Amino acid sequence: MEKPYPRWLETAIIYEIYPQSFMDSNGDGIGDIQGIVSRLDYIRGLGVNTIWLNPIYDSPFRDAGYDVRDYLSIAPRYGTMDDLRSLVKTARERGIRIILDFIPGHTSDEHPWFRQSSRHERNRYSDRYIWTRETFDWTPGTERFVNGLFPRNGGYLPNFFPFQPALNYGYAHPRAPWQLATNHPAVLELREEMISIMRFYLELGVSGFRVDMAHSLVKEDTDFRETRKLWRDIRSRLENQFPDMAMVSEWSCPRQSIATGFHVDFYIHFGVAGYNAMLRNELAKDSGPRRESSWFDSRGRGEARTFAREFTEHLLETRDRGFISVPSGNHDMFRVSDGRSDEDLKLVFAFLLTLPGIPQLYYGDELGMRNLKGLPSKEGGYARTQARTPMPWDDGPNAGFSAAAAADLYLPIGEENFGRNARAAERDPSSLLSFVREMIALRASRPALGNTAFFQPFVPREGSYPFAYARTSDDEALLVVLNPADNPRGGDFDIPLFTGTRGLVSGTEGLIERRGGAVRIEAPARSYGIYELQRG
Repeated sequence: MEKPYPRWLETAIIYEIYPQSFMDSNGDGIGDIQGIVSRLDYIRGLGVNTIWLNPIYDSPFRDAGYDVRDYLSIAPRYGTMDDLRSLVKTARERGIRIILDFIPGHTSDEHPWFRQSSRHERNRYSDRYIWTRETFDWTPGTERFVNGLFPRNGGYLPNFFPFQPALNYGYAHPRAPWQLATNHPAVLELREEMISIMRFYLELGVSGFRVDMAHSLVKEDTDFRETRKLWRDIRSRLENQFPDMAMVSEWSCPRQSIATGFHVDFYIHFGVAGYNAMLRNELAKDSGPRRESSWFDSRGRGEARTFAREFTEHLLETRDRGFISVPSGNHDMFRVSDGRSDEDLKLVFAFLLTLPGIPQLYYGDELGMRNLKGLPSKEGGYARTQARTPMPWDDGPNAGFSAAAAADLYLPIGEENFGRNARAAERDPSSLLSFVREMIALRASRPALGNTAFFQPFVPREGSYPFAYARTSDDEALLVVLNPADNPRGGDFDIPLFTGTRGLVSGTEGLIERRGGAVRIEAPARSYGIYELQRG
């Protein structure tokens, strides 16, 4: 049966690149497109086959490029449109696809559309953004509107920072005269403009888009009915011409986003509870440590039931229609390495790379890159800035990232990250990088670990350690057992069809045996094990 998604997603693994911090090719201290081209062999050597590139469009960079000034121009600091064509072509020659970050919800206030929209005189762009009719409008919900900065009598709605005016996709239930319906001609004209921009890059050769805050375009759409119509229309019109195109959403609710028309959704730190419960409860966004522990806290104080229940529910509702992606991190989070040793991180990656769906690695996480705390905010990053520092490539000046003077770097590298450079890690068979490569290779070689293979979680009858899950395909059945706690843990599990194992595939062996009506699993401290199961 034909699948409702491009077949290449069945083997996709995504690598996110924050371009200004990845590799500088021209010595100005800022990473660029040709720098990425020069490191494609490293990316291919990881075993990943898809690059998600954070925004490279022309921008004043008050929000790291998420404030777009021109969708159809490349920011000069990154290079040119020809450089992007070179990246797409050279990557594809290595079996790597490129997906671009797409920001359809807002632009910079320096975008020509907004400059026209903010004029007093009515023009083609007057309704391209969301404006009230009066500067002081007391309609409920206008408290966030920005007033008094432009000739137009009225205030505009910003999506995030005040310099990011929201584009107008309409209101699901218009109440005020200035709230346009989703079928208003100005709203439909904006949709056509966005489809045209996406088509331009698809014709250039990119394989799809990660869509920023994809759920937020239509305002006051509580049941996402109008949002669903919008994205289904965009997808159907583009995939008629580009059937291999992938649409990836930043939504963090796969059951909603995939029903809306996306092929992939990230399961991350908002919208769902399971991601933080497993990996990030003790990591606050900007307010210091939290009291809770995640399940991967080596003290063994977390719980796995929230993830097991929630992830399975989303997986069942999206099966054969799209993919969930559980990432190691991204540009909006603290790095997962906080408070964890490389041995701890190996267990995290054993988990992430044996789950169903599409794995996603944030650049440098495979090296165990650390957050560089105490940095001033850079380009609207605030606390997130600490996770956006340059990639360390070798032990040369600036860790091989740039030939610029250290004072001219986009961000400092940090001594600890300098020592985690890729060249040293490649030479060390026990490094985290070597482990990640091995796990990606194992995933590619075992059908039961594939993106579409079946998943069933098992939590012990009492407690949450160890955690186990079965991965099964037509050809094999595997059981993954994880115990990040710093002492051995064991428990009784309800695994009805368990008849025994055929041996350890990877990791450290523990005890797995049936005892009466339960399966007893005992796992050594800080261990993972992948076992081949007997099939009855």
